[in-house]
Amino acid sequence: MTNTIIQYIKNEILNNPNTTLTAQDDLLGGGLVDSMGFVRIIAFLEEEYDITIPPTDMVIDHFMNIEAMSNYVTGRQAAND
Repeated sequence: MTNTIIQYIKNEILNNPNTTLTAQDDLLGGGLVDSMGFVRIIAFLEEEYDITIPPTDMVIDHFMNIEAMSNYVTGRQAAND
């Protein structure tokens, strides 16, 4: 999951597949992703992992970095089972 999200961000958000990006990089604080980028990431996560992310969950703690996103998605999937 982590690698899929990294590849999506590198290719679709940053438009640079050669960018070095780790699961712990601060996406917002590091200026890598803007608010529109986060909207696109959320839409991607919902479609790719067949989950719904409610507005109340769209907080920085869940989307600060790719590791946090992966943990959040895993938790949502477990809740849906």
